[in-house]
Amino acid sequence: MTTDRTTLITFLGRVPRDDHGYRKTRYDFGDGQSADEFAFFGWALQRQIKPQNIVILGTIGSMWDHLFEGDFNLGAAAEHQREALMGAVDAQSVTQHQLDELAPALAAHLNCRVRLGIVPYAYDGVAADLLVQMAADVFETDIVHPDVTHGLRHLPMLALLSALYIRITKRATIAGIWYGAYDCDTGRGQAHNLAGIMRIADSLQALSSFDKDGDYGVFMPLLEQSGASPQVVEALKKASYYENLLNVGQATGQVRQALRALETEAPGLAPDVAPLLPTIQRRLQWVDEDRQFEKQLALATHALERRDYLRATLYAYEAVITRVCQIQSAKIESFEEREGARKVYEKQSEGLPEYQDYKLLKHLRNEVAHGTRGSTAEVQRALLNELVMYELLKRLLDAIRQGRLPSHEDGV
Repeated sequence: MTTDRTTLITFLGRVPRDDHGYRKTRYDFGDGQSADEFAFFGWALQRQIKPQNIVILGTIGSMWDHLFEGDFNLGAAAEHQREALMGAVDAQSVTQHQLDELAPALAAHLNCRVRLGIVPYAYDGVAADLLVQMAADVFETDIVHPDVTHGLRHLPMLALLSALYIRITKRATIAGIWYGAYDCDTGRGQAHNLAGIMRIADSLQALSSFDKDGDYGVFMPLLEQSGASPQVVEALKKASYYENLLNVGQATGQVRQALRALETEAPGLAPDVAPLLPTIQRRLQWVDEDRQFEKQLALATHALERRDYLRATLYAYEAVITRVCQIQSAKIESFEEREGARKVYEKQSEGLPEYQDYKLLKHLRNEVAHGTRGSTAEVQRALLNELVMYELLKRLLDAIRQGRLPSHEDGV
């Protein structure tokens, strides 16, 4: 089901009360407007964002009675059920049935959908159940506002996880993660929107995704949201495209352009994305290598680290051929000259010790590129066993790095 409604998900805690009930606070949302006092921050937030759907979650001992006796005057609505609820709150024995009976009275007063839910204390293995329950009333494309002000101390952590869970599973927008902070010195409260935490979580998720597949594209939405210029985003987009095609020369230029622009723009970017920048710069340090084959070798090494065996093999083989071209003064970017240099190298190095490693790398490259069965026993073992593949590629990359493949003294 697709909607554009606003959903508020809030928690109800349990605090001491006196003869006057629960303490009320006036919360400042930073808009310069006066606000009424509320004991439950969720009602102040409800007035601010005007949701069409409200989900209030609490334990069997939360101050459920206050929803019907404190901030609102519901008159005689559900009076008998409200009296029974007060006793259940005192005994910490509120039932879901009681809340289901009372929810319509709140919904009628607020003119929106209301669900009241009993949740476990969410220790140990039941935390996942709470995440599912928080997402149960969210529709695809909802605009969701989790509120972590009240409730048990560990619930804010679960609320953040639930925000990520809701966004991924329901494709909803998390417009705010709210916290009402009470200042005991002034007796007033300040409403804080902690939605920036989501961008930090997005940054960590993007880094994890990049380490998995090496795609710069995961950084682009974050950089756009943080205020990066279109030039940065476009340069990274092109760099990702060229690198996927093994076109290191073109990728190098685009990465350098993006890094220069990021260095200039960094002071003006949103603070919550700042921790991402040094890591992006470190991930792109391969452009600092002096020679093209060293860049290809660095990219092959990074690919192997993230278990991207196809790209590690392709870049390793291209690094060898590029090095051969440099030794022979052949044009690296010319297919014909690369092929000519390769054939000369194969002819002149056939009797050298390094040639066995070269043949092994060449066969491995052909098999992973075409998805065929290994043409030699060693390649076949690598294709059938990940550990063997990893160790084989690591050894071949070390040989390239140390100048043994191709040898600097092979006379090519």
